[in-house]
Amino acid sequence: MKLIYRFPAIGMCILAAVLGTGPVWAQGKGTSVVAQSVAAIPPGGFSGAVKQAVPAVVNISCVRVVRVTDPKAPVSGPLGLLPHTRRERDSGSGVVVTPDGYILTNNHVIEGATKVTVSLSDKREFNATIVGSDDKSDVAVLKIEAGNLPVLPLGDSSTAQVGDIALAIGNPFGLGQTVTMGIVSALGRGNLGIERYEDFIQTDAAINPGNSGGALINTKGELIGINTAILANENGGNQGVGFAIPSNMARNIMSEIRDHGEVIRGWVGIEIQDLSGGLAAAFGVPDNNGVLVTDIESDGPAYSAGLQRGDVIRQIDGRAIEDGRMLSMKIAEASPGRTLEFLVLRDGSERRLPAVVEKMPSDKQAEENPEPQSSRKLGLAIQDVNAQIARDLGIEPGTTGVLVVAVQPESPAFDSGLQPGDIVQEVNRKSIKTANEFRNAVSNPTDVILLSVNRGGHNLYMVVDRRV
Repeated sequence: MKLIYRFPAIGMCILAAVLGTGPVWAQGKGTSVVAQSVAAIPPGGFSGAVKQAVPAVVNISCVRVVRVTDPKAPVSGPLGLLPHTRRERDSGSGVVVTPDGYILTNNHVIEGATKVTVSLSDKREFNATIVGSDDKSDVAVLKIEAGNLPVLPLGDSSTAQVGDIALAIGNPFGLGQTVTMGIVSALGRGNLGIERYEDFIQTDAAINPGNSGGALINTKGELIGINTAILANENGGNQGVGFAIPSNMARNIMSEIRDHGEVIRGWVGIEIQDLSGGLAAAFGVPDNNGVLVTDIESDGPAYSAGLQRGDVIRQIDGRAIEDGRMLSMKIAEASPGRTLEFLVLRDGSERRLPAVVEKMPSDKQAEENPEPQSSRKLGLAIQDVNAQIARDLGIEPGTTGVLVVAVQPESPAFDSGLQPGDIVQEVNRKSIKTANEFRNAVSNPTDVILLSVNRGGHNLYMVVDRRV
């Protein structure tokens, strides 16, 4: 079993959850990376680039007050009457990007901090103000009151190429500033489950606990990324897979925070799902490219534009959409008021639907229950949804459908991903409200059944194949 790790300090505290059999994602603190083509290695190595980068890479120390959950833990104060809390110290890194003291770092470096101290390479220390942060991208902006500081100029991260040499500068394991070398291993990495918006630059430059909030730069001294995570085993060591937030994204987020005090993202009011082979066939998509619309906000731009549940978004403004990550990034990057043209596939026909982007809302971000009835051909038990069940599940009053009570292992329903607690609302694109309607809908001889499911208030489509 493998876990997601974050390293809030050198102590490697586990803060995230088990994801099953996936890799171990580890958040490191305080690393800078320098990228350059192999063909352009300067005589004598990279000492010039390192000398330029090091003064702009700073150490960040944080103090957090955390509640002690163990009631037996020692408490200070007379008779132990003070609250069960303790102070934790944490460290990471950041990059100075303006001479007057603006610093880029990771949100997870400073999250929850009551005091933030920045130490410069010349040993000066400053109390820092948290200008703002964005947990959806793991970017934060700090400010110290200082002038004429050494900086790393913001470069264009889109110029990075796979195969570019990468140099990492940071403070691994508290050893002090250390430089390691690797290459840019991949670009546009996403769907890793680390952040909400992911477009990472991957590098194999050695990054270890103690390295987060650093920089990805070229040998001209231009910043092209901020490091945020590493792939690690259970011991937390470097495995040669690290991830950096592109500087173009970090630049835009910093500008939003400085100008508006928050990150303003575009929103059209849809929920989406990536296409699998079964879903693509069910919706008549010739390939797996595109994103399936699973729900529409009734007061959102997509609804006004005419998008519907079951549409497959194939393009935005003429650019092909490969997956949900790409679609989410395109919409989020669009300024409110901009019109995006969606090319959708609906019932085998293409439609072009323009939608005017709006600002993403801040938050988007005792009755007797009937006995469950079994649908043995699919391998699940269901029952009607009533008001009490809706309250117990925390779903909107008036939600219709049938509740999945149990799923039989090694059954078609199990293989499709159905789970107890799911509410089935459609069978083969037709609404169902009762268990009897569900049984009638699935009684036809069709081998493949398309279900629309409400899971925790979010809609998704699932394909049940009775042949498996």
